Amino acid sequence: MSQYDYNIIAIGGGAAGLVSSYIAATLNAKVALIEKHKMGGDCLNTGCVPSKALLRSAKMLFDAGRAQEFGFKNATVDFEFKDVMQRVQNVIKAIEPHDSRERYTQLGVDCIDGEARITSPHSVLVNGQTLTARAIIVATGARPMVPPIPGLDQVGYLTSDNLWSLQALPKKLVVLGGGPIGSELAQAFSRLGSEVTLIEMAPQILIREDDDVIAQVTQAFAAEGIRVLTSHKAQAVRGQVLVCDHQGEEVKIEFDQIIVALGRKANVTGFGLEELGVELRPQGSIAANPFLQTNIPSIYVCGDVTGPYQFTHVAAHQAWYACVNALFAPFKKFKVDDRVIPWATFTDPEVARVGLNEKDATEKNIPYEVTTYGIDDLDRAIADSEAHGFVKVLTQPGKDKILGVTIVGAHAGDLIAEYVLAMKHGLGLNKILGTIHIYPTMTEANKYAAGEWKRAHAPAVALKLLKKFHAWRRK
Repeated sequence: MSQYDYNIIAIGGGAAGLVSSYIAATLNAKVALIEKHKMGGDCLNTGCVPSKALLRSAKMLFDAGRAQEFGFKNATVDFEFKDVMQRVQNVIKAIEPHDSRERYTQLGVDCIDGEARITSPHSVLVNGQTLTARAIIVATGARPMVPPIPGLDQVGYLTSDNLWSLQALPKKLVVLGGGPIGSELAQAFSRLGSEVTLIEMAPQILIREDDDVIAQVTQAFAAEGIRVLTSHKAQAVRGQVLVCDHQGEEVKIEFDQIIVALGRKANVTGFGLEELGVELRPQGSIAANPFLQTNIPSIYVCGDVTGPYQFTHVAAHQAWYACVNALFAPFKKFKVDDRVIPWATFTDPEVARVGLNEKDATEKNIPYEVTTYGIDDLDRAIADSEAHGFVKVLTQPGKDKILGVTIVGAHAGDLIAEYVLAMKHGLGLNKILGTIHIYPTMTEANKYAAGEWKRAHAPAVALKLLKKFHAWRRK
């Protein structure tokens, strides 16, 4: 084209689209952002924000039941479930301005309400009008994946998209899927008073984590009365009964409500990609090169719709690369840096990861050493009655270079940040050990883990010589 209406048109107002638009506007490019539903996408409206709000309310109720641990004879909480769900909506409303059309309009983004359709490598049809751009960024996110289980569609099943409209607490709740989303929701509803059964087809919940991590979460669930059924494959729904196969035997679980939490599927259909021939990966996400460029050079992609990590922070991370490459290619292009990707599962205890764990290292045949520090020994954890969990660090054999870290325990998602920084910038455990950490805080666990590594790698010969030196100095 001889000229374009915009430098960039971003499709999708979730984290990836918002960050792409923000960066483009900051760089004084002309950018349009098209969203057909709600600004903020899944994270704000149906994912991260509401789920964490629900988890916090559930934890408050759970902690009241631990009153004696904190020196109180008892504590009771009178509540109605609908009020808890109203708090969730209030939290969403409080955060909404951060992602609002008003804010992004003030930043210089043309925010358009409507359903976009890509009609050529440089044009998008919305509300009957064709807009053109030098580059298009697809940031259409993902949706809950629902398997074709016979009878499921007849019981009004819930997903992370629609469960937030619940006004009555389910007496008997089945959660289908023992991944992060299913595990978080199972614990939240159990703490609020539902009789929860968590169904997982694999032999373990949180199957990507190491066995010692899974054991900690599984034990916590058992202690709280959550029924965890692993190696159970859902076969059918008959009325208010889920029928599963467990090692050849039929198992029936009654429920009032069922939540389907079996992962998310990229939104790739219905807006023109098929007609243009944009390539997809075998699992259904949009294929992209290291510059987040599709097989059509002017169309870029970021966020859940391309993956492989479906996290809000990864979507925002990818958005920078997609935007900058879309604006400055072919003069300058940046390969997306996905070497250090952290994530957390917000169960109680929390589980946070960055880099390799033992399963990954073994599968990839990467040699490693393991250093573990038990948080049950940490002063602040003891003071907070949160003395459980551990920090586990994988390092190169004989070196302090960090290959990966897993933290299990209170505030694990916060504690992991120090290791993310260290791995990003090539800092080893010696640097963490030499950094002052405030006493008494949970972050000291990171320093003590580094100290455990240092003790295990103390130079034996040098220590023997020091012993002789100090003996000589006493004479």
